[in-house]
Amino acid sequence: MRIFHIPAYTDNYIWVMQSGSDISIIDPGDASPVLNHIKNNDLNIVDILLTHHHFDHVGGTLELKKHISGKVYGPVGDINGVDIQVSENDEVKTLDYEFSVLETPGHTLDHIAYVEKRKQLVFCGDTLFSAGCGRVFEGTFEQMHNSIQKINQLDPETVIYCAHEYTESNLKFVNSEINDNFIKEYTSEITQKFKMALFPYQQN
Repeated sequence: MRIFHIPAYTDNYIWVMQSGSDISIIDPGDASPVLNHIKNNDLNIVDILLTHHHFDHVGGTLELKKHISGKVYGPVGDINGVDIQVSENDEVKTLDYEFSVLETPGHTLDHIAYVEKRKQLVFCGDTLFSAGCGRVFEGTFEQMHNSIQKINQLDPETVIYCAHEYTESNLKFVNSEINDNFIKEYTSEITQKFKMALFPYQQN
């Protein structure tokens, strides 16, 4: 079993679960990089899981649906291409994963997360990011707070897979508002990681 991401747009993570030559995908906002990846690696798409209706998360769904052998799961609403609508405590089984659905409104009213308790992981979409949370577009701040608390109640070892890379920009904001040594140390760690990612052969 393997989890990896396919980059999309400027900062989206299209998360991929892989078992052998089969994969299932979370929030494919763009079909092109996914189709290129499965062609280059001889993979088969089984299921697609969607967390909310924003285009950068569902934009590739209809095109990719032509290539899947399973179903498209998504929140209750009117997202084109969804085969099975799911809500709080519903179960989604794909590959060797068994997810329980959490309703996490705030960023959008239809937002959900997929929790795999056995493997201790959660795909949380745009609810929670490193050093920040999703912008409240449709819900209320109280809803967003409650949604984050749901995630906070998961096992502390749970690995969180968010849908965007916002860490640097989030930390800029946090540092402008809070003077805290832990935050400063985390900022330094993240800055170094980004530096190494961009310039892996640069010597210190």
